[in-house]
Amino acid sequence: MKLIGMLDSPFVRRAAITLHLKGLPFEHQSLSVFRNFDEFQAINPLVKAPTLVGDEGWQLVDSSLIIDWAESTGSGPSLMPGDPGERLRALRLTGLALIAAEKSVQIVYEGKRSEDHRDAGWLARVEGQLKAAYMGLEREARGRDGWLVNSTLTQADITIAVAWRFTQLMQPELIAAQDYPALAAHSARAERLPAFLALPPE
Repeated sequence: MKLIGMLDSPFVRRAAITLHLKGLPFEHQSLSVFRNFDEFQAINPLVKAPTLVGDEGWQLVDSSLIIDWAESTGSGPSLMPGDPGERLRALRLTGLALIAAEKSVQIVYEGKRSEDHRDAGWLARVEGQLKAAYMGLEREARGRDGWLVNSTLTQADITIAVAWRFTQLMQPELIAAQDYPALAAHSARAERLPAFLALPPE
């Protein structure tokens, strides 16, 4: 099985870490949707990262769908709580983290455009959404000594930590770590786990 995409993408990385934690062996093929477009297109005409390619040749795209498949297939402990209240909290936090990741990626893409083609109004709106997502996550993380849903690592913890690391690599001046101490501490804890250390952002 192969996971296609760069680990500097928060979406590729959350899928990779989940596969690792669920005990699903895979080969990581580090291809960029920009620099390796033709090679990526030869594998998946959609050129969508992450792409998971099964041993039988099937393909699955979108990190949330890959993670859902891993949950139903892998042997490792579930990364989603069974309790309905805890599951709702995990889904809420994962949603906020996915928005943070998405908005960080949008800012990166806008920065690739020539300055005279950038939309300042749109960029300001996206930056506001990014800050709102992280402020919401910071409120949820305050006062919690441990993982953010229950006593075990969940998909919410993974996605938050991966999104935070990506934003800190790409927009540290916009989302300053000192303004979000609970999230910074949470991310640091997650990044010390073997699955995170094995799959660092490139």
